[in-house]
Amino acid sequence: MTPDALTGGFTDAPVQSARAFRAVLDAMAQPGMIRQVEGAAPPAPLSAAAGVAILTLVDGTTSLHLAGAANCVAVRDWVTFHTGAPLVSAEAADFAVGSWDALNPVSRFRIGRPDYPDRSATLIIEVPILHASGARLTGPGIQAAAQLSLPDIEAFQANRALFPLGFDTILTCGTSLAALPRSTRVEDV
Repeated sequence: MTPDALTGGFTDAPVQSARAFRAVLDAMAQPGMIRQVEGAAPPAPLSAAAGVAILTLVDGTTSLHLAGAANCVAVRDWVTFHTGAPLVSAEAADFAVGSWDALNPVSRFRIGRPDYPDRSATLIIEVPILHASGARLTGPGIQAAAQLSLPDIEAFQANRALFPLGFDTILTCGTSLAALPRSTRVEDV
């Protein structure tokens, strides 16, 4: 294990994890709303927001897939030390983290089953920019409409067509995160 794996976690875990969980929960409840999070300093190439999401949502009972550049010794050691999460293949993952290109094809991730739609994956997608512009979002949790910069509109439209099945998404950039549940309708503008 690398010595850096021992640092970068929550320094006041009860308070920081509660705040982070609330931010992720609010982001899922209000798709397209960008939230600021803090408290994690994961190793590169993970952003602080991706680190916060991992520390908040992943533990020894939830599996994680590291895609592309995120699948490196420093990140594997950091995740193992701070969460104890089993690191698995894409097909077996409860959560996955990486860039959009590294996570593709997204069809390999679990989308749930008709009798258990909740047994799907949540993708933590690292994006180079995260702005309230771009694709038009409508659906549960959005009063009229919202906009969010997405890496691939068609993939999210295809995911929505599977509803109630499909994967859920947390987009991260720096200290910002936004969520896109499978119930959200995505339109090109």
